[in-house]
Amino acid sequence: MSAGPNIGAAEEKKEVSVGKTADIAAIMKALPHRYPFLLLDRMEQIQFGESAVGIKNVTINEPFFPGHFPVAPVMPGVLIIEAMAQTAAALVMMGLEYERGNKIVYFMTVEGAKFRKPVGPGDQLHLEVKKDRQRGNVWRFKGVARVNGKSVAEASFSAMILDPPEK
Repeated sequence: MSAGPNIGAAEEKKEVSVGKTADIAAIMKALPHRYPFLLLDRMEQIQFGESAVGIKNVTINEPFFPGHFPVAPVMPGVLIIEAMAQTAAALVMMGLEYERGNKIVYFMTVEGAKFRKPVGPGDQLHLEVKKDRQRGNVWRFKGVARVNGKSVAEASFSAMILDPPEK
């Protein structure tokens, strides 16, 4: 089954619709995160205002592996949650009429986080996020991270869309 047409950075966010994918250029347009903290490589199954699947290819070159843990590298659980939150933030920013760069999605809460299996080099995380509810500029999501179809982490989390801080 095809994942749908790819959305590149040159295309407008309103042209991204159900079942489409977003490449790294489109994600970087939607999010302020950059290396080493951009934890998404691609997005699939985008349903604006509702859900998406983020993809994170985990490699031995990740900056956290030398310290977590050198003998048996494991991706920190909080970074798996952050990757879910980035998937949700990109979904929100791509789907709304905000001018990208003029708003930032700030993490507010994390609840019910569970880590079921270690994630390491060579794993591909599928970060499934689904909107639970939205009130004004506050969004609540449920997320599940999977490797090879099996749940490795899950959490509920909320975020708020705000203007970036003044410098």
